[in-house]
Amino acid sequence: MGKDETDRWLEQVYQASGREDLRKLYDSWSESYDADLQHVGYLHAPIITGLVARHVPSRDAAILDAGVGTGAIGNILSLLGYNNLSGLDMSEGMLAKARARECYVDLRKGVLGEALDFPDGAFDAILSTGTFTTGHAPASAFHELTRILEPGGFLLFTVGTIIWEEQGFGQVLDGLVRAKKLAAVETTPIYRPLPFSPLESGFTTRAHVYRKAG
Repeated sequence: MGKDETDRWLEQVYQASGREDLRKLYDSWSESYDADLQHVGYLHAPIITGLVARHVPSRDAAILDAGVGTGAIGNILSLLGYNNLSGLDMSEGMLAKARARECYVDLRKGVLGEALDFPDGAFDAILSTGTFTTGHAPASAFHELTRILEPGGFLLFTVGTIIWEEQGFGQVLDGLVRAKKLAAVETTPIYRPLPFSPLESGFTTRAHVYRKAG
């Protein structure tokens, strides 16, 4: 159990055969997800919440947690006083866990990389952790996330260092910067988000902050 169980789940989600397979895996994993990630020292949550506190000082800001999972990050932000949180996830099992935390004003099912059911400029900030990784949300999702972000609003997200170039994230985000739709604000040093995982301890990532023009 413990780290070995977490690694078993991680191996399955990284090897998922497609979006439906991935959705079913996260539905099943939702029951033990939070505890399993704690076993391997999951670092995305404290890093991204720190970045939100740095760049989005208003506690009334409309914030979308894209790839909300069980709502662990929303729970932290709520404790810090953020009171206008929304969430999006492909897994109904994960959404049920997030809903039970009672810290989101809106939770809905949706898939990053597809059209999202939000109007232009709906959010002052959008955060996403652990969703831009192997076999998960594509780089193309940033076009739609940029659309639903308010001018002057912030995108805060993590991307694995290997897939940044291999799967086109750098290219897409550089294109949005060249088109003057986004501006790069901050990038953290490389870190290991799962440092105590025997399987994934070598996996590295960065957290990034961009701001929408306007």
